[in-house]
Amino acid sequence: MGELWTETYKLKTWLQVEIAVCEAQAELGYIPSEAVEEIKAKANFDPQRVLEIENVVRHDMIAFLTNVNEYVGDAGRYIHLGLTSSDVLDTALALQLVASLDILLEHTEKLSQAIRYQAQQHRHTVMIGRSHGIHAEPITFGFKLAGWLAEVLRNRDRLCRLRRDIAVGKISGAVGTYANTEPRVEAIACQKLGLEPDTASTQVISRDRHADFVQTLALLAASIERFAVEIRNLQRTDVLEVEEFFSKGQKGSSAMPHKRNPIRSERLTGMARIIRAHSVAALENVALWHERDISHSSVERVILPDVCTLTHFMLVETIDLVKNLLVYPENMKRNMNLYGGVVFSQRVLLTLVEKGINREDAYEIVQSCAHEAWNKPEGDFHGLIAKDQRVAAKLTPEEIEECFNPQHHLRHLDEVYQRLGI
Repeated sequence: MGELWTETYKLKTWLQVEIAVCEAQAELGYIPSEAVEEIKAKANFDPQRVLEIENVVRHDMIAFLTNVNEYVGDAGRYIHLGLTSSDVLDTALALQLVASLDILLEHTEKLSQAIRYQAQQHRHTVMIGRSHGIHAEPITFGFKLAGWLAEVLRNRDRLCRLRRDIAVGKISGAVGTYANTEPRVEAIACQKLGLEPDTASTQVISRDRHADFVQTLALLAASIERFAVEIRNLQRTDVLEVEEFFSKGQKGSSAMPHKRNPIRSERLTGMARIIRAHSVAALENVALWHERDISHSSVERVILPDVCTLTHFMLVETIDLVKNLLVYPENMKRNMNLYGGVVFSQRVLLTLVEKGINREDAYEIVQSCAHEAWNKPEGDFHGLIAKDQRVAAKLTPEEIEECFNPQHHLRHLDEVYQRLGI
């Protein structure tokens, strides 16, 4: 990914665009075919030389064209014919963004495969589900991962849609009116580059497309952050249901030798903040003066390489994190059964209602037993329910026991798995 955002690669895409336009003009008979062949054979650039020229002329495109013409010679007079700088800059940028998306799509697919595998492995690994950070009712770790997978697949679809929307070029000249070129040149050149002509460009391609690009990557980063925050919470010492892989020789703290910190998940959380912040800058780039200004240019030189390289790094990190995640089913079982299985309170409540007890009365019975057991080392909700005479009058010991069977909560999870093709 980093290679796509080097100065050399950027200038390479500029040259691709210039040559594609020359080829289009030759096909339409506007410039000699022999000149295009000479341009293709000789055209080159030296990034250092371009910088030297730019230091004098203070214009990056003119510096580039001057350097290219030093290689091409007389045939260079046909390069950039009828174009404005943004024709090349914006069309070439589209090539960079498409290439970046291809890498991101590849790694998004790898992440979905890693999550799918773990979801299969832990399809029946029972754990407690939580709401407000508080124990709620049983789920499986595989079910939690199924939710991650569904989200990654939605992000994949967003990236596919984005690839279509960002693969747009413009060869429409100053202010976009085709005054010194024509739409046929644009159509042929864009086709050669694998792009679609912009529907109605001004002197630039409208920056709502680029804002969409950054926001879509910010949403992918936010999903990764959600997974990372979940891992961080589940790795807490008092929970310890999952843990980042801790390699041999790794150190967690300079002061406390016992520490095994979720540093990768924390790093991912921080990077998501950067990408989110860049989405604001991308939105502010949309409002340019009239047919164009260049207030967006300096911003994009920072945010577009940043969001692409950071999102790529986040995907690579998350793939490895998921693949090597340490899962502790015994700790999950222990946590679920704290205080004698208070998390089965709703099942007891509903069973009592089914047996004819008024819901308000059933709620009071169950809540009083649950609160008596809550947060006490010796707390035993199951025992309190079994001993309660009001419960015993309605439920047999077998029926009470069945209320504490976690499989009741899991009986429909196969349907979720079927939807995801797991």
